[in-house]
Amino acid sequence: MTNSISEIERAEVILVTGSNTTEMHPVIAGYVKRAVRQGGAKLLVVDPRKIELVAYAEIWLNPKPGTDIAWINGMIHVILKEGLEDRAYIQDRTEGLDKLQEVVRDYSPKKVESITGIPAQDLQRAARIYAKAKAASILYAMGITQHTSGTDNVKALANLAMLCGNVGIPNAGVNPLRGQNNVQGACDMGGLPNVFSGYQPVGEEAVREKMARAWGVKSLSGNPGLTLMEMMEGAKGKIKGMFILGENPMLSDPDLHHVEEALGKLDFLVVQDIFLTETGKLAHVVLPGVSFAEKDGTFTNTERRVQRVRRAVAPPGKARQDWEIICDLSTRMGLPMGYKGPEEIMEEIRSVTPSYAGITYQRIERTGLQWPCPTLDHPGTPFLHKDRFTRGRGLFHPVQYRSAPELPDAEFPFYLSTGRILYHYHGASMSRRSQGLVERAPRCEVEISPRDAQRMGLKEGSMVRVCSRRGQIQAVARITDKAVEGTVFVPFHYAEAAANLLTHANLDPVSKIPGYKVCAVRVEPI
Repeated sequence: MTNSISEIERAEVILVTGSNTTEMHPVIAGYVKRAVRQGGAKLLVVDPRKIELVAYAEIWLNPKPGTDIAWINGMIHVILKEGLEDRAYIQDRTEGLDKLQEVVRDYSPKKVESITGIPAQDLQRAARIYAKAKAASILYAMGITQHTSGTDNVKALANLAMLCGNVGIPNAGVNPLRGQNNVQGACDMGGLPNVFSGYQPVGEEAVREKMARAWGVKSLSGNPGLTLMEMMEGAKGKIKGMFILGENPMLSDPDLHHVEEALGKLDFLVVQDIFLTETGKLAHVVLPGVSFAEKDGTFTNTERRVQRVRRAVAPPGKARQDWEIICDLSTRMGLPMGYKGPEEIMEEIRSVTPSYAGITYQRIERTGLQWPCPTLDHPGTPFLHKDRFTRGRGLFHPVQYRSAPELPDAEFPFYLSTGRILYHYHGASMSRRSQGLVERAPRCEVEISPRDAQRMGLKEGSMVRVCSRRGQIQAVARITDKAVEGTVFVPFHYAEAAANLLTHANLDPVSKIPGYKVCAVRVEPI
């Protein structure tokens, strides 16, 4: 997040898109609700589903799945045409607006309506509300990123925010809501194929030399590694072994038949986890790690806050600390790792990571610090890009709408979107072992609109078959106004009705993220 969670309550306007916030991020949703109820903020919700936050919204824009760039460019078109942009901010802090203007000129409200289904007058009204705010916050999640145009979707939102001067000021910003408790921290620590910790590029020689000295090796490769989906492709021949830590791709990756085939061709598969997951069942070796409640260390949350996590209970059986397992593996493979504990590891992190340099266990004993925190006397950074951007001026990136690679047709007439529900968490390896949560959400339900259900003769609780070009599942029909006509939603938590048997593996060309949120299916009564 460019800004802090607490700032959401002080925003004048909040634009939520691609985020079912009340179910996926219920704590942050509380800030949004309070901003509306107590602070008088205006809430704009853009989502193909009628999520709970729509009840708090000034306006709900309901686009066809996969058309985000069109409606964002359409809002920019309206703002520029009506002269609502922040001209002083654009002049002082940005560049490239002329190229953006050329592109958005073609996105009139009427044209956007023909692409997205959003009524032209609703788009215009939303654009005016956003542009006229002194501080407007954009919140988004995987409903924006999990598309074949995910990178361009985020660039388009950044264009919108900069156009109205909403980056680098309090109570505003472009704020991705991270899907799990340490996603931000994993990325910060170099859990990406092209960077070391703190987003230091592997291609920069000075960075590689610094990291090599810290790790006691002669040199490090400047070649980026592979993304998750590229690894799966490589597993069909180039990659012979894989080590999977705390991840269950046999439930969470797209096109699961493809994933199972890839993992099955490995010479050696190791899975380190706290339960025997669907992926663990395919492994040659399973290493028992520990849960969040059984470890010491740090998490970095969605607002870049580095926080201590402390062991509450002892690990069961032969489970071991994740860092100990990794150190032993590294030592046996030829690179000795003799860390005494998590604090020593943290000291190394801050010694080689400028944005973490001022963060010590002592400083975060009670309250976390937000990076960048470059020195020991630095207070942390509540919001990013104050006064200037990292690159100097903020650059507008013109992006064009392109349709999703798979759209509904006569054979597969529904849009399918996948995601999470309140009572289960990601691969559900923990939540589906909790009796209370299982009682609340015991089985996979397919959300279908009342009109679609009536047309197919379905009743609440009917069993249905959902089919795509890649596979099929059976689930229970849930008839609800949350689903818009022509769309269905399936949660991906249930191995016995795995939604990702249906999804395709088409990727964003830049981030390589799969397009989970748009594919074509048909629904058949059983």
